[in-house]
Amino acid sequence: MKRILLPAGGAVLATGLLAAGLAGSAQAQGDIATDPLAKTAAQAAEVLNFWTKSDNAALKQAVAFNPDSLEVEKIKRGGGYSADTKPGSAVPIGEEKKKTVKTQNVNLPKTIGKVFFETRDGKLYWCSGTSVQSQYRNLVATAGHCVYDIAANGEVVSKWVFVPGYYQGKAPWGVYVGKQAFTHYDFDVYEDFDRDYAFVTVYDGIGGVLNQPKKVTKAEYDAYQGEKFTKDFAITEAEYKKCKDLNGGETPDCWAKATKIEDLAGPDHPDSVKVLKEVPVEAYNAAPSGQVNGAKAYRATYTEYVTESEYKAYTGPGYRKIDSKGNFTITHYFLKYWVKKSVKVEYFRTEFYTVVHAVKSNGRLGDNVGGQGVAWNQPTGTYVRTFGYPFGPHPDGNKPYTGVTPKWCYGKTEKHVLKVPARKVEEHQSFRCAVTAGYDGGPWLAKYSNAKRLGYVQGVTSLIVDTDGNNRYDHITSPIFDGETAAIYKAAAASWSGKLIP
Repeated sequence: MKRILLPAGGAVLATGLLAAGLAGSAQAQGDIATDPLAKTAAQAAEVLNFWTKSDNAALKQAVAFNPDSLEVEKIKRGGGYSADTKPGSAVPIGEEKKKTVKTQNVNLPKTIGKVFFETRDGKLYWCSGTSVQSQYRNLVATAGHCVYDIAANGEVVSKWVFVPGYYQGKAPWGVYVGKQAFTHYDFDVYEDFDRDYAFVTVYDGIGGVLNQPKKVTKAEYDAYQGEKFTKDFAITEAEYKKCKDLNGGETPDCWAKATKIEDLAGPDHPDSVKVLKEVPVEAYNAAPSGQVNGAKAYRATYTEYVTESEYKAYTGPGYRKIDSKGNFTITHYFLKYWVKKSVKVEYFRTEFYTVVHAVKSNGRLGDNVGGQGVAWNQPTGTYVRTFGYPFGPHPDGNKPYTGVTPKWCYGKTEKHVLKVPARKVEEHQSFRCAVTAGYDGGPWLAKYSNAKRLGYVQGVTSLIVDTDGNNRYDHITSPIFDGETAAIYKAAAASWSGKLIP
């Protein structure tokens, strides 16, 4: 993919409420790199079909992405962080007019979800991400390595989608296909993890019911080449006759079924008849030799000679045997019964169904789940609440998380920055949180309101590290959102994406 660098002074929010909220940094526009993910609606539709066909099978096959193979002894703590510009922020969606609510409840934000993508080697992965404030309510924040394939020289990944509230193949607020990725030039080109963040614009969401049955006529059912089925319902004789009268005779929709019934009866019953029934040799031997239903017991057997292939293929009640001369034989055993024969007629109506994949437009991401605010140049040593979907194992093999539901950590970021030379990290904020792979890309929210489920993203989980060498991850790290981050965010937040379904 060709990288496009936005010129200095380009792609900033100029008017309206959002522009006012984002004011504070106009520098570093030349550091913005952007790459297309699904440039056209047709490409986006192909991506959507890949993830949602066959009852969301691809979503269920994806595994947690983990780039965190680190040399623990090289992790170091440095000095404090110095902001490059003044602190700034964009308020969360719905909080443009400030309200004050106090609560002690802990609620998961609706904005978080899973980011799904395919790497160049054809493997399917997920990370975490969140919806954030933007002019067109269409922006997702995640880690840069959840958009750019670091194993393929920083090429953008393919088939990128965001699923807020994802749970076991379910997409309660729809699936949002990525259109365009915005990140820092240093990560795009040099894979510098000090800039391991990305903002992705998404098309309007697509939702609906997978494998939705549709009732059709018999002719439509016969002509349909996809998955289909029928349902039979018992009806009365009167309903059956009415159905016949309306349709000029019996139709595929209404039909009768006659079942022959043989009830045991005595030989003196005026309607009884004698029948022979073939039974296994065990039932034949167990039958009484005297009276059966008031009449003398009657038994009969006969033996037939068959070929070897017929002998081997036979599955009936007869007794198979190879006699002393090597002949293949089947002996049949019969018992006599006196029965009263009758016929039972039942009436049914059949409904015909085809199975379709029905989808609809769910509208804009931010309108459906809201969007977190974004903050930059915030001091270290502040309280944050982080969210994500951990799943991968610790280095010692322990796997405490299922990846099914989101988890969270709460506490203070450390005042000293973390240095990780293996990932070119010179300044990462860090936070004690014992999660595993899959948490990558999840938001670090400052000033989080449990009642509103909103806060300010001041970082995203980049690395998940073991700082004390005990083979258990104990810290997560994030790039520090600074003035250059703000410029990239502003460019992304002002970019329109569009709809897949009118």
